[in-house]
Amino acid sequence: MDTLDAIRTKRSVRRFTDDSVTDDVIRKILDAGRHAQSSKNDQPWTFILIRDKERLKALSGCGTYAGHIAGANFAVVLVDHQNWSFDIGQAAAYMQLAAWDLGVSSCLAYFGLQDKLKELLGIPAEANAEIGISFGYSAEDPHVPKKSGRKRLDDVLKREHW
Repeated sequence: MDTLDAIRTKRSVRRFTDDSVTDDVIRKILDAGRHAQSSKNDQPWTFILIRDKERLKALSGCGTYAGHIAGANFAVVLVDHQNWSFDIGQAAAYMQLAAWDLGVSSCLAYFGLQDKLKELLGIPAEANAEIGISFGYSAEDPHVPKKSGRKRLDDVLKREHW
C-alpha cells in the first residue's frame, strides 16, 4: 500500500472478528513500532503484547476509552520509560500504519487507571503506560468510505505566523 493512501484511508475500528492474526503479521506490526523515530534514538519504549482473552478483557477496564480492547485479537501496551509521549506516539502510528497495510485494523486506547494497569501487567511504578492499541480484523468493511470528519487543511494551517 502506498504510504499516502494508508494515511488517507486508515480509520479507527473498535469491533473485530474472531479471526486470529498470525504470529508473523503480529511480529511485523511490532517491528514497525520498533523502527519508529525517537528523540536522540533513545527508543524509550517497551511493548507489551497481550493475546490472552481474559487479560484483554481485564485490560479493557483500565480506561474509560479502552473498552474495544476486550474484543480485539491482540493488544499492545506501549510503556514509556522517559515520559516523552511524542516518541510513544510515533511508535503507535508506525504500528497502526503497518497493521493497516497488512489488512489488520486498530484503535488507540487511553489507560487512565494507571495503578490498575500497572498491577495487571506488572509495569514498574516509575514507567508510564497511558497508551495501548487494539488490533484485529474488522467486523465491518473498514474500506467503506464514511464522512471523514476531518477539518480542511486550510482550516488548520497558518503560514509563516498565526
